[in-house]
Amino acid sequence: MVKIEVEGFGVMTLEMYPEAAPITVENFLKYVKDGFYDGLTFHRIYRGFMIQGGDPTGTGMGDGKQKPIKGEFRSNGVANDVSHERGVISMARTNVKDSATCQFFICHADASFLDGDYAAFGKLTDGYDVLDAIADVPVTYGMSGERTTPLEPVVMKRVWIEE
Repeated sequence: MVKIEVEGFGVMTLEMYPEAAPITVENFLKYVKDGFYDGLTFHRIYRGFMIQGGDPTGTGMGDGKQKPIKGEFRSNGVANDVSHERGVISMARTNVKDSATCQFFICHADASFLDGDYAAFGKLTDGYDVLDAIADVPVTYGMSGERTTPLEPVVMKRVWIEE
């Protein structure tokens, strides 16, 4: 299980699905073990869709220290049948299918239109109240032109693996 403690909000607990996306899970867990996510933010909050975090720059434009990984989803030749439903964690990426590094998102609502094009690799087992509270954070327009940038930082105080 992976735990994400969000400053002022509480803790979300995630189970990983290595059988669906082994490369993605290994990549994410390496970042977690390295303490990479500690102190980073959820920089993109889209109520009724998802919350996105894991960017070291906090802008949505940053990458991690590891090389990009293969996108483990159907349109990229991988049989990953995990549907993007409420609570599912998935990797963010650019238009390039094999571009995911450290950024991830957690679905606030069902988003099955992402199925087959994004690597879902786990799901919340606890902390839906935290997810909902984060989704309720006031947002403004960001660099992308979307109204998804939180007015106040939403900080991942600590992200760790609990056996």
